[in-house]
Amino acid sequence: MTNVQPQSIDAVQDLLQNANYVADRSLATVLFLSLKMGRPLFLEGEAGVGKTEIAKVLAEQLGRPLIRLQCYEGLDVSSAVYEWDYARQMIEIRLAEATETADRDRLSSDIFSEKFLIKRPLLKALESTVGGAPVLLIDELDRTDEPFEAFLLEVLSDFQVTIPEFGTIKAKEPPIVVITSNRTREIHDALKRRCLYHWVDYPNAAREKEIITRKIPGVEERLSEQIVLFIQELRKDPNLFKLPGVAETLDWTNALKELDIISLDPDVINDTLGVLLKYQDDIVKIQGSEAADIIQKINTEMEAT
Repeated sequence: MTNVQPQSIDAVQDLLQNANYVADRSLATVLFLSLKMGRPLFLEGEAGVGKTEIAKVLAEQLGRPLIRLQCYEGLDVSSAVYEWDYARQMIEIRLAEATETADRDRLSSDIFSEKFLIKRPLLKALESTVGGAPVLLIDELDRTDEPFEAFLLEVLSDFQVTIPEFGTIKAKEPPIVVITSNRTREIHDALKRRCLYHWVDYPNAAREKEIITRKIPGVEERLSEQIVLFIQELRKDPNLFKLPGVAETLDWTNALKELDIISLDPDVINDTLGVLLKYQDDIVKIQGSEAADIIQKINTEMEAT
């Protein structure tokens, strides 16, 4: 763990590998440029491919606090940026009235001071911390609506927030910003232009096997290869409602390890599909003969090689 930012693409790859995050060079390149240029990084891709994990790894490896804003429909400024502590403000007003020392101008200034300001993630991310600016993760931005996107433009352009009653708060050192989207809707071009962009795709078989090896040591070689080939086959099926991501790969591997499974067979697959697939229609489609056909196919491929 270091506070010093990596000075090359290779150093970024080393940083990721130190946290057991297996990345291709294109991701390491855009991450290096984001850090070097001080630009937010916009990561788009299917759910469960490791977008959120990148922000966590950066915070851990650079020794920075991680501030996470989990987006959802209806997210507003009071939840994302700030709000006033109205209860404490009312107590302050009542106390001033009770002691008959209320000076309107002074009281107005006092109750809208920093001690009554409740800081939410975006405002906290503008504060300086020991060791450098924090890592700000704006997770699943596509879940919010367009007005909130518009508000983010000021934050991402100038790294500042304007509070009408208080003034403008500007970051002395801009945070490292990672924005993720599962692409359930398109994000406006105005916001994307302020970021560097990268599409995080499903890993190929070799990289997915390396992920299992790094994240879950002790898994039988044959089992990890079967798991990867099985999941790679599932991702070729255009009729599945939700393809399994890397998160599901790791969940399934952990589950099979807990069951002391050393090799896949149709019965094991049918019994554990609920770990891998999260929609009943997908499970019904794969279990039974479909699962048996896939495992027979990959076993034949493994024997041939």
